[in-house]
Amino acid sequence: MDQDEHHFRRRLSTFDLTLIGFGAIFGSGWLFGAAHVAAIAGPSSLISWLIGGIAILLLALVLAELGACLPLAGGIIRYPDYTHGPVAGFIMGFVSVISLSSMSAIEVVAARSYANSWVPGLTQPNSGDPTLIGWGLQAFILLLLYLINRQGITSFAITNLIMTVIKFVVPVLVVVCLLVYFQPSQMTQHGFFAGGFSGMEAAISTGGIIFAYLGLTPIIGAAREVKNPHKAIPIAVISSALLATTIYFLLETAFLGSIPPAFMTTGWVGIEKKFALPYHDIALILGLGWLATLVVADAIISPTGAGNIYLNSTSRMIYAWAKTGTFFKVFTHVNKKSGNPAPALNLSFGLALFWTLPFPSWQALVGVVSSATILSYGIAPVAAASLRFSSPTLNRPFKIPFFNIITPVAFVISTLIVFWSGWEIDSWLLSVTLICALLFMAWRSYKSHNPFEEEFIALLRPSAWLLVWCMGLIIFSWAGQMGGIGLIPHPLDDGLIALFCLGIYHWGKTSGKPTIAQEESIEETMEETMEEALPGK
Repeated sequence: MDQDEHHFRRRLSTFDLTLIGFGAIFGSGWLFGAAHVAAIAGPSSLISWLIGGIAILLLALVLAELGACLPLAGGIIRYPDYTHGPVAGFIMGFVSVISLSSMSAIEVVAARSYANSWVPGLTQPNSGDPTLIGWGLQAFILLLLYLINRQGITSFAITNLIMTVIKFVVPVLVVVCLLVYFQPSQMTQHGFFAGGFSGMEAAISTGGIIFAYLGLTPIIGAAREVKNPHKAIPIAVISSALLATTIYFLLETAFLGSIPPAFMTTGWVGIEKKFALPYHDIALILGLGWLATLVVADAIISPTGAGNIYLNSTSRMIYAWAKTGTFFKVFTHVNKKSGNPAPALNLSFGLALFWTLPFPSWQALVGVVSSATILSYGIAPVAAASLRFSSPTLNRPFKIPFFNIITPVAFVISTLIVFWSGWEIDSWLLSVTLICALLFMAWRSYKSHNPFEEEFIALLRPSAWLLVWCMGLIIFSWAGQMGGIGLIPHPLDDGLIALFCLGIYHWGKTSGKPTIAQEESIEETMEETMEEALPGK
């Protein structure tokens, strides 16, 4: 047994864990999302926010059961490895690390964008790209967050507490102040469904709504550092999802209804250009200079706080990826003094810094990261179903109500959100995922003592559903209306994908690793978890 497993410190309370979830969700999404989704869907973006909230709540229920049952560092990567073998673990690790490491980059990019209001010269005038000084500021913020995380989980938690309290107060003030100027006619003057049904879908996927809701993974990632994970994890993931949905809905309502009619002469199209920094700009127009100042201050603190969480979470995901045996073993090392997976944290910082280079604009990263993260979330319902199918007697402190309805629906919704991201994003994201999975299988088969073909088939058998799922999504995306050739009309494409997903869900549920292999992995994990929970650990 790897002794590094025992060096994580159980220091986080239920309140700390909830703040991690809410702090991760409330990053840059609320600062930019309102205008982007209004331009795409108009007032019907309110429905999009509710759909996004329901989707994330269903996924929260799935993660609550898995996290309470198996409280592991970076658990979202390790669950598929337990249920469907190393290929599923590799795919989950690959997708999760890409999405989470780039989230840190997105947040510091957002902080720099708003800081430009106070310190001109950080952003290029005709684009959202940083100047050399602006990029230097981004790198400095990431370095500062890295140093905070190097100190250990307690230092991280205290910093997160301060930042999350601030980032909660300011949005609430924005809602209260803007609702004073609310004009109901704004909701219907240019049509409530201004962007149609497809506009509502696009607002969810590429407009920034799902990106705004992303933040459940860090809760699961910190599971080994929680004092009472069996109770804390379900409370944290569910309360974070509910609170975020409520505040996002109120923020969008306040924005839509408080825009002066003079700015609506051309309708909702292009509204994001008139309100590039939505709540800051509208506060100035309404004469609320003090509120605009608060928004700018919070707009620097809020994304920075989320970046702090994602940098921490990425290191736990890299550690978990290595623990599955499908990534380099050096990243399983945990520092005895700080309780941090130091090599994984170093790589987390390097990746976050890298992601500020090829995608310097906030909006350019949102679609890619949202799709990659939801792709990783989407695997969780199948893992939960497989675990229920193969290990029904496993102790589950929290059980999903109406399991046979909620888990397949969560899987279908996750798949649809990835599909709505469009062909441009899905084509390369899913293709790269498939290619990397096949290369991993070939490499693993080559290194095995078993004959190549025998090992390749053994690797493929429990995770074939996952590869077919990705291939099916590529085909639907190419043939559909979301940037594809339009061969399948809309919303027929959504219906066909739903049927396809139900078949994949049942296949994945019943084709996991043999029950004995699952139980051996879980038994070893639970022994490690119990040892870590002993006094003094």
